[in-house]
Amino acid sequence: MNHLMRWTPSARWMGLDRLSDLRNEIDRLFDAPFAELARVSPLLSGWTPALDMNEDRDNIYVNVELPGMKREEIDLQLHQQTLTISGERRAENKVEDSETYRAERYVGRFQRSVQLPRTVDSTKVKAQYRDGILTVTLPKAEEAKAKQIEVKVG
Repeated sequence: MNHLMRWTPSARWMGLDRLSDLRNEIDRLFDAPFAELARVSPLLSGWTPALDMNEDRDNIYVNVELPGMKREEIDLQLHQQTLTISGERRAENKVEDSETYRAERYVGRFQRSVQLPRTVDSTKVKAQYRDGILTVTLPKAEEAKAKQIEVKVG
């Protein structure tokens, strides 16, 4: 006679744990060479600067970390509801007859696009770059601002 037993998390087969460990190890072995290639190849990994976006009642604020760049190397575009920040960070001049032991800072072209959560007034957008931080202030369009509605008694 066949008996059916209800499965519970504690009733598991020990072989599955070992099979899962084997799969994780195989995945790690196959991923490792490609992860190293992506780390050293700008074609595969690229540079993506860190970005924060927040809003208050009147504005949307975007802060982007762009250390070591000049203001002229940064391009900012607003098309419909998408803000695009792009540019190129160039490598510093190397000293002749020197040997590099470590090179971890990203150089090269980057592009970062973010969809804005509200409609903005593109004629009033302001951007400021100071101490490696680009701050973009995007005033909300009047129709995107929250409206206070007075409730009358009576």
